[in-house]
Amino acid sequence: MARALRIQYPGAFYHVTCRGNERRDIFLSREDREVFLEKLALSSGIYNVPILAYVLMGNHFHLLLTTPDGNLSEFMRHFNISYTAGFNKKHNRVGHLYQGRYKAFLVDADNYLLEVSRYVHLNPIKVGALKKKRVEERRDALLEYEASSLPGYLWKKKRNDFVNYEFVLDYMGGDNSRGRKAYGKFVGDGITEDLDSPLDLGKGSGIIGTEEFVERVKGEFVDKKESRRERPALRQLKKVFSPEQLVDHFIRLTGENREDILKRGRNTIARAMVMEFLYRFCRITQPQIGEIVGGIDYSAVSQARSRLQKRLSQDKNLSRKFEAIDRQLRDLLGIKI
Repeated sequence: MARALRIQYPGAFYHVTCRGNERRDIFLSREDREVFLEKLALSSGIYNVPILAYVLMGNHFHLLLTTPDGNLSEFMRHFNISYTAGFNKKHNRVGHLYQGRYKAFLVDADNYLLEVSRYVHLNPIKVGALKKKRVEERRDALLEYEASSLPGYLWKKKRNDFVNYEFVLDYMGGDNSRGRKAYGKFVGDGITEDLDSPLDLGKGSGIIGTEEFVERVKGEFVDKKESRRERPALRQLKKVFSPEQLVDHFIRLTGENREDILKRGRNTIARAMVMEFLYRFCRITQPQIGEIVGGIDYSAVSQARSRLQKRLSQDKNLSRKFEAIDRQLRDLLGIKI
């Protein structure tokens, strides 16, 4: 089977995992796990890669992260080398620590970030004898598992400074008591229900997402005829607007009123267009878009974008107007189409 393509672009989200060489343990003590997290925090800061979730198992680890600068490979190279060097020195060994390269799945954040974060956090009770225990025992074991970011999602006093909890909690109503409680229930539901692994969606393509997301990513970022050097399409992806720039350009190009676009309670076509263009040209998530357009939740953003797509398919004049604005925005960024 061909190896899944590695797709990198600014603002992408990934599930990343590495397994020990010959399935051997990569953590031999609590101190090893502490060193691992120290190296992870350091690499996260150096490469500007927010860590959203993690779990450390005996012979492997899982990370959920995002790359504002589109630099997953550089980050993972630095992080894996630094931990391997420290582990080898401490345990008086040489050679590879991991079994091959890291495995990464690109994640459709708006549809699967929650699912993947739950998958990561449920790992400790999905293996070994625990998976056959009673629900109560598995729940207790999960809450007591220290080598995980889950406690920080449930209790602020148990947080790690290098973990960004807001990305995920934004989908549950925010980083507040209500959002944390909702996330705890969401993860708890995964203990009692027989859930399919979201990673199964990424087998072959390397992308965990809806069919629309997969096709968009393949269409924009993947070109099998290009050389193995950085593809021109990927270089162009680094060209993004800030949300403020995007809104300013849209108002200038259309003459629309800023209040009609950004005030909560307005449901104009122009407002929906801005949401769609924010998603396309700023590489931000739907919860972030919701904050920009008046503080609505991600489901309202998703519904507005869906209604817009339906209108565009039915109204040719509106579709032509939308495509014209899209071309003008691409021209401003210097993106060739």
